[in-house]
Amino acid sequence: MRLDRLISNHSQYSARSARLLIADGRVQVNSEVARDARMEIDRFMMVSLDGTLIKAPTTAHYLMLHKPVGYLSATSDPLHTTVMELLPEPLRPLLHIGGRLDRGSSGLLILTNDGLWSRRLTAPQIKTPKIYRVTTAEPISADTPKRFAQGIYFAFEDLTTSPAQLERLAPCEARLTIYEGRYHQVKRMFHAVGNRVLSLHRESMGSIVLDHDLLPGAFRPLIQAEIDSVG
Repeated sequence: MRLDRLISNHSQYSARSARLLIADGRVQVNSEVARDARMEIDRFMMVSLDGTLIKAPTTAHYLMLHKPVGYLSATSDPLHTTVMELLPEPLRPLLHIGGRLDRGSSGLLILTNDGLWSRRLTAPQIKTPKIYRVTTAEPISADTPKRFAQGIYFAFEDLTTSPAQLERLAPCEARLTIYEGRYHQVKRMFHAVGNRVLSLHRESMGSIVLDHDLLPGAFRPLIQAEIDSVG
């Protein structure tokens, strides 16, 4: 909501009077004088008029969870145990998942109540790198890295995936970097080259890297540098 409209909605002042108050430097956003009446105010911002609180901020939550295999990436489900059940009950209704993982996959999962932030993290057009550790049923062929770098065509969506980087670590093990997050993307990419994924573990999303000492099922708040890394 625009700053002038918010003030008029939460005080006795009209929108025109609110704009004059803003121009006079009597309005503060997050404890700093705001002079742009068109400034967009989100729910995490604090707004004051002459030192009196007009709008209190909502607490922002940014969590890293080590998702175990067998948990569904969903806020609720009538049949399966969800990742929300790994969190304290008061937090559960507040959060959504930024970048889901299949029930049979493990690794880094992000949970937040900041929708704009999570969209910047996961939007395909932003092409945030996501790194996975993959184990396959068959040895990874020598030409698979080249095929992935060229992009894999998905007939159902009639599109070709963005170039991906594959680092072979062992005959049936690799580290894969992709820049999208399409439905079952990693499994479908390997299927396209005649292989099958046995296990999939997400190590990182952008600059946010899963802690090596964070046990499956455990979580922690992101530090400010991790939050700020999502532009």
